[in-house]
Amino acid sequence: MVKRSKGFRSRTRKIFRKKPHERGFPGISVLLREYQLQERVAIVVNPSVHKGMPHRRFHGKVGIVVGKRGRSYEVKVRDKERYKLLVVRPEHLKPIQQA
Repeated sequence: MVKRSKGFRSRTRKIFRKKPHERGFPGISVLLREYQLQERVAIVVNPSVHKGMPHRRFHGKVGIVVGKRGRSYEVKVRDKERYKLLVVRPEHLKPIQQA
């Protein structure tokens, strides 16, 4: 019997799929977008970019930017009953409209 792989991107075939017209590397405006501290962001993983990619468990979650680390941002996300600090590149973040 072959042991099932439990790698970082295991079981992501449907989650990380792109539509044909969305394929390829993101535009420059996505890469240069600056986020302010305490800004709410959605974590939307871009499968074309492997650097700074958060785990699939956080795909679709909303977090708060709490700091910057190099080119990446530190995002505080609630995972079940505790908060976790993710280091995410801006390619995997989208701003959320404040109500």
